[in-house]
Amino acid sequence: METNAVDYELDRELEAIAQETRKGEPPPKPPKSPAKSRRKQMIVAGAILVVVAAAAYLWLSSLNRESTDNAQVDGHIVPVSSKIYGNITAVLVNDNEPVKKGQVLVRIDARDHQAKVDQAKAALAYAQSQAAGAHVVVPMMRETTQSNTSSASAQLSAMQADLERAKVDYDRAANADIAFARANVDARQATHDRAQADLRRMKPLVDKEEISHLQYDSYVAAARVAGSELQAAKEKLAASLQDAATKKSAVLAAQARVQQASAGVLESRANWKQVDVRAADARSATAGVQQARANLDAAELNLSYTAISAPLDGVVTRKSAEIGQIVQPGQGLMMIVPMDDIWVTANFKETQLAKVRAGQKAEVKVDLSGQIYTGRVDSIASATGARLSLLPPENATGNFVKVVQRIPVKIALDPIPGGNTVLRPGMNVNATILTN
Repeated sequence: METNAVDYELDRELEAIAQETRKGEPPPKPPKSPAKSRRKQMIVAGAILVVVAAAAYLWLSSLNRESTDNAQVDGHIVPVSSKIYGNITAVLVNDNEPVKKGQVLVRIDARDHQAKVDQAKAALAYAQSQAAGAHVVVPMMRETTQSNTSSASAQLSAMQADLERAKVDYDRAANADIAFARANVDARQATHDRAQADLRRMKPLVDKEEISHLQYDSYVAAARVAGSELQAAKEKLAASLQDAATKKSAVLAAQARVQQASAGVLESRANWKQVDVRAADARSATAGVQQARANLDAAELNLSYTAISAPLDGVVTRKSAEIGQIVQPGQGLMMIVPMDDIWVTANFKETQLAKVRAGQKAEVKVDLSGQIYTGRVDSIASATGARLSLLPPENATGNFVKVVQRIPVKIALDPIPGGNTVLRPGMNVNATILTN
């Protein structure tokens, strides 16, 4: 019963609150016409359809597009430095000034290098004269040595022929002539002995007058003739022996002349080594000419380095060269940025590159002007940006947290009509790749 009473009191209070609320509300509006309500509904439905269609188009378009705002313009930044030591005498460009390939940018005092070029030219002329003299001596010495060798060889041949003749004469004198003389002596000796024997036999007979003195005188004459012939034969033998000794001396003299001629031949042949020495000197002189020419080329090259030229077309930046400055080899003087060789490096998430391939179309929107440039995917880096950083992360730890990595993608821009006047290396851009 108490519960019903409480409920009754609550209902009365709620009814009183509802009446007071109705008293403060405005009077209800008359209902709208059906035509106006239907038109409003159609407008709302059309707007909803347009929004849905736009959302569907954007969703469908995003299915074949990969975009990132982590992208920058890249380009070559070419350092210009000195190759020699020297004093800067002229700086011919200013910061942010366009230059052409081959245009002189800086001049270095060339007097020291010009003096070295002059010294190198003088050294080359001296080396050339030395080489010319050496090359003239070699053929002259070769011809002289050839002539001497030929003469010595001919003389040796003549001496050898004389030696052979002397040997033949000696052999004849020592053998045939002496043998003949000995035989002649023996024959004359026999004749003499017989004549003496006849004379001794005839002596008693003439004493007994058994033979006439005339006959005896004939035996005496025959004995004298035989004695004279024997003496002549002996003298002939002695002469033959003496002639053989003379012929032997002639052989020895001829042998000495042959040995002397042989020594002359050996000497002339030894002179060929002098020809080789002279030829080596000539080659050394030629090498000296080449060395002097190389020194001249090096001096002229250093002289050409006194005029520092632009290696390519571009714009000067970070100029640090000043007149009067002493520069060292390799010291940087300025930078040149080629404005026509620009590309974009876009760092896409690894989850965005499943359908990205080289050659696909790309669009680049520049933050500076909002202008859009077209291009194509040139290549995809072979490692992530984190791995290529100075301190790559070490993931082999117990507190590893998986982080989506970014991979650099190079986008080559299409030729820009009128040339590039906006893009600069380092500028931020938004890159989009069309993967369809």
